[in-house]
Amino acid sequence: MNKEGQLVIFQLNDQQYALPIHQTQEIVKMTSITRVPNTRHYVEGIINLRGNIIPVINMNKRLNLPVSEYNDSTRIIVVEYKGQKVGIIVDNVTEVGRYQENEVEPPSVVGDDVDYLSGVVKKDNSLWLLLNLEKAL
Repeated sequence: MNKEGQLVIFQLNDQQYALPIHQTQEIVKMTSITRVPNTRHYVEGIINLRGNIIPVINMNKRLNLPVSEYNDSTRIIVVEYKGQKVGIIVDNVTEVGRYQENEVEPPSVVGDDVDYLSGVVKKDNSLWLLLNLEKAL
């Protein structure tokens, strides 16, 4: 039996990435971020989300990709990592997609220096890079 799962599909620059839906808490519109001094270059700061203080990471910066200006499509995906909520800034959330286990290729098809990937999903004419949260954060 081939397992099916759901992924949150989002965009960084012109590439589609994906996260398993069970790792995603919620998706919120871009909001004002309070900068925190002396943090890593990819940490944008913190936000107050309904009384919870959440650190926010810019995924373009984290993955050494070109950084675009925030716009109406920019979103913060709130994920849970090691028991803490973390926001990751993405250029756009495009869909929640379904995939079959046999549509996932190992990340080694891309190259050696891709620890932040847990696989590549081949879906119709698209490729979704499956983000490994543990390595990416």
